[in-house]
Amino acid sequence: MTVDHEREQLITVLASQRDLFRITLRGIENDQARERSTVSELTLGGLLHHIINTERHWTTILVERDPNSEFDVSGMDSEYKLGPDETVEGLLVEWDAVAEHTAKVIRELPNLEDSVPTPTAPWAPERQWLTVRYILLHILREISQHSGHADIIREALDGANTTYQRAL
Repeated sequence: MTVDHEREQLITVLASQRDLFRITLRGIENDQARERSTVSELTLGGLLHHIINTERHWTTILVERDPNSEFDVSGMDSEYKLGPDETVEGLLVEWDAVAEHTAKVIRELPNLEDSVPTPTAPWAPERQWLTVRYILLHILREISQHSGHADIIREALDGANTTYQRAL
């Protein structure tokens, strides 16, 4: 079996970015994960909830390739919130399963150059067709951007930051 180095590198860089986000959550209690620490409404738990949903959403798009799909906006009010029955630990376990599925999808899709229809949405009424590679890089961008947000929120909560946490 031939190893596709680009696919394995995509899997590795996604895992690395997930690890950085996880480091930011190290030692955080559920109450802290729900706490706002800046002028933003964002919380650590809300960001974790969002990036798991985002990764799951985009891998579903990669697999289903529905040319008639529409983004379901009904969950937007809870997208960036750690639900009352959710825990950081439980979401991290869920993220492990999502990450495993993403790696499987990356390895099994026929071609990274394939064009995939994306759902229409109120902010994107015209359907776009994006390559598999672009969508995977979008997942990486989402995790990376929100890792930066999480680092600022964590530092405002208790002074810890990812760089410091990595050293522990």
